[in-house]
Amino acid sequence: MEALRLYSFTIAILFCVCMSISCQDKAEPVSMQNIEIVDEERAALNYRNHCGGCHGQNFSSFIERDWVYGNSADSVLNSIKIGNEQNGMPAYGNTFTEEELIDLTNYLLRETEGVSISMIEENAPNFSSLVESTDLNFRLETITDQIDGIPWGMEQLPNGEFLVNERSGKLYLVGEETELIEISGVPNVVSENQGGLLDVILHPDFINNSYIYFSYSIANPNNSAEQTTAVTRAKLSGNSLIQTEEIFIALPYLQSTLHFGSRLLFDADGYLYISVGDRGARDQYPQTLDNFLGKIHRVTDTGQVPSDNPFYNEQGVVSSVFAYGIRNPQGLALHPVTGEIWEGEHGPQGGDEINIIEAGNNYGWPVITYGINYTGSPITDITEMEGMEQPIHYWVPSIAPCGMTFLSSDYYKSWKNDLFVSSLKFEYLHRLKMNGNVVIGEEELLNDIGRVREVYTGNDGYMYILVENPGRLIRLVPEQ
Repeated sequence: MEALRLYSFTIAILFCVCMSISCQDKAEPVSMQNIEIVDEERAALNYRNHCGGCHGQNFSSFIERDWVYGNSADSVLNSIKIGNEQNGMPAYGNTFTEEELIDLTNYLLRETEGVSISMIEENAPNFSSLVESTDLNFRLETITDQIDGIPWGMEQLPNGEFLVNERSGKLYLVGEETELIEISGVPNVVSENQGGLLDVILHPDFINNSYIYFSYSIANPNNSAEQTTAVTRAKLSGNSLIQTEEIFIALPYLQSTLHFGSRLLFDADGYLYISVGDRGARDQYPQTLDNFLGKIHRVTDTGQVPSDNPFYNEQGVVSSVFAYGIRNPQGLALHPVTGEIWEGEHGPQGGDEINIIEAGNNYGWPVITYGINYTGSPITDITEMEGMEQPIHYWVPSIAPCGMTFLSSDYYKSWKNDLFVSSLKFEYLHRLKMNGNVVIGEEELLNDIGRVREVYTGNDGYMYILVENPGRLIRLVPEQ
């Protein structure tokens, strides 16, 4: 029995480091009959808190995927003990006892044995009927459920159709009466781990100039092992991109596939805001101004730096920096009343934040934080410091937020001017009830719908969400 438990332990550890990259070393499935789980409740909790945020609470990333690092005992044990920092896998050798690791492994194997993606989809909650919330009832309308891979960003065109980015590098045109149409002319995207084709946004005067902007991860032309976040603008002509022009590159390039950001937002004055993550190098870049990483940047629609930026023309400072001390900013939203820029920050284990971004401010990462490392070890015991901003709201434990939007439409009555945030970890839409800049309540909507990647208010006044597994674009329609 002990030998069998140890064997299952080593096989499942490999699951915990698997991504979407195929490998050559595969193994036959392990039967879970008669495998003992000493403390199932603890195993389920450990999976929820430490694994589910990245791999899905329904184990989705372990289903019908090729393994990455081989299945030998040496390679598996090495992966779990020291992790793989470049690919975002923490080292758990000092986090769990051996019994906890074995229990977690057996729990994971049991829950995934014989499961297919189609079975997960069949067991998903049925949201086709009326959905009741505390202040508003609504129903869901699926625009499409045919988006392969991971949808990341979206924009509604003036004619009502949508542009939807898929992280592997595909840009789709989505209409309600047609199949997905892939847009040609997208630049080369490095789609690895957290990188890929990320956000998309229209120029404020798109109807006259046809410009769209998209952020993505790009390789260093002098060293393909290094990457960073870039922004390109292009004109949309039919089903093609033309006049493609790179307007922003976040230097330096790093050998990391983590924390690219990246959201795009135009303010009322036509300035473009670009969020860039710390790239997993928290102790090196977010608190210094001589680099682009861990920052919110502000540029013109052509990528030039406005002369009223807070650090314009300062010696040794990147002049596009608007705010700094940021970890992994995956949400940006414009407040419909004040016009302020609000940022949603994907924290570590806990410490997700909502911030109001103001010129020149330091938002503290990693000097102050309400989060801890994924392994459970502390980052710092400091949560406040003079000269560093406090968040409007934060989550402990983390919900793994991504896209967010304010709802300004009169269609939704009591939801008007509330902030809606997507949750990857817990697979729901999170509503923050707002009174001005103060959060007065919270509500979880659409529990277990899948990893909600983006929430967006269309120019038609309706709210839309992008959901993974399968990739779906869904409209929330209030009951009148």
